Amino acid sequence: MRLTVIGTGYLGAVHAACMAEIGHDVLGVDVDVEKVTALREGRPPFYEPGLDDILIQALASGRLRFTTSLREAALHGEVHFICVGTPQQAGSRAADLRYVDAVVDGLAPHLPASCLVAGKSTVPVGTTARLTARLARLTPAGVRAEVAWNPEFLREGFAVEDTLRPDRLVAGVTSRAADETLRRVYAPMLAAGVPYISTDPNTAELVKVAANSFLATKISFVNAMAEVCDAAGADVVTLADALGHDSRIGRRFLHAGVGFGGGCLPKDIRAFTARAQELGVGPAVAFLDQVDEINKRQRDRTVALARRLLGGDAAGRRVTVLGATFKPNSDDVRDSPALAVAAALHRLGAEVRVHDPEGTANARRAHPELHHTSDLLTACRHTELVLHLTEWGEYREVDPAKLAGVVREPVLIDGRNALAHDEWRAAGWTVKALGRPSPTDRLPDPLSDLLSAARGEPLRSTIASPAGERGRTPTMGLPAVPVARA
Repeated sequence: MRLTVIGTGYLGAVHAACMAEIGHDVLGVDVDVEKVTALREGRPPFYEPGLDDILIQALASGRLRFTTSLREAALHGEVHFICVGTPQQAGSRAADLRYVDAVVDGLAPHLPASCLVAGKSTVPVGTTARLTARLARLTPAGVRAEVAWNPEFLREGFAVEDTLRPDRLVAGVTSRAADETLRRVYAPMLAAGVPYISTDPNTAELVKVAANSFLATKISFVNAMAEVCDAAGADVVTLADALGHDSRIGRRFLHAGVGFGGGCLPKDIRAFTARAQELGVGPAVAFLDQVDEINKRQRDRTVALARRLLGGDAAGRRVTVLGATFKPNSDDVRDSPALAVAAALHRLGAEVRVHDPEGTANARRAHPELHHTSDLLTACRHTELVLHLTEWGEYREVDPAKLAGVVREPVLIDGRNALAHDEWRAAGWTVKALGRPSPTDRLPDPLSDLLSAARGEPLRSTIASPAGERGRTPTMGLPAVPVARA
């Protein structure tokens, strides 16, 4: 089939290359001339494992081309996929749909024949209906262009795999013809047994935002438990393991740490709450506001823990942040928790060095005030505190003894609870993490506390000062330190 993919950012570039890979004749479209030039040369404008090879193969096959012309796209496609961004509106929680609208406005007048316009971008419920009316006003007389919604469920770092072997396909359609067209597009996936859910557009639009909201809620839930564990002297990793054995809950996304970020989850849950307010059902999803706040609070708590380990004052102290991207296997630094924490420590006066295997260039553009390096040992040399904030596999392979030889103070915050703490401690490191007691921490003993209180003695179930904290007496709670919001 002849397909166009309009918008060649993260979603569009991957979708275009993968659709060509399964045999379609694909034309990618973007207004960014530099991006189109790079893609024509087989150079993805972002890092995504496996995309380079599949892009080069698709270009060489002749089944994939790129253009800046919506008129050329209109003349080419039987199906037009909308893959542009839907960022958060400035000064609002709602989604900004100007780029989606611009695609329809630029495409519609040039359509020579009936076709299907299939949205993949994440949009508020009701968008398909609105675009259907808009398209009808702008298409030439006698041309019938139908709108369907076919949401994407890509994970950055696994986007090629998720496109070629998705765990489900959802099609929001208003006619049998549209449904049959999308089944033809995804015929290889359907032949491989991928579940295909055909539904109305409103439901399809909601599936995406509901999925992201559920995942965000699960992450914030375990982070809320981490905060409780810090107060109670419990271990959130063991707690999550125990919860994960319940088949109704599962272990995935129950990883306590510095929280989620990126260009999807944060803005999508905010847009969902904004749309629910417009529909008059705001209270139904009001819990998502708390999900968002818990997530942001994890950044504050990480900064507070860092400041405590630095003796209460970060000014003039050298700090190293391992990770700049919001997740591993990506160079995406949008709303990165790691960079938010790094920037907050810089504002407190620390000299902050940031290392990332793939995201250094983007991180430097986003936060030029920080010191960025692609060499791990250079980043850690003479540092007084290391914060592991993006769980790249490279960091799990670090030799903690070797690293201890270059730092000034072997003190680590594992902001992702992903490192082998026993190995690091055996190499002389003090290791701290949100929701996890250190071996030197004394667990609360309610009975002893009651007896001590009755005798007028100090409570004994306080947390002892770990090595590397210069004799300070930490408290169970961590003071809030504001982190600037993206």
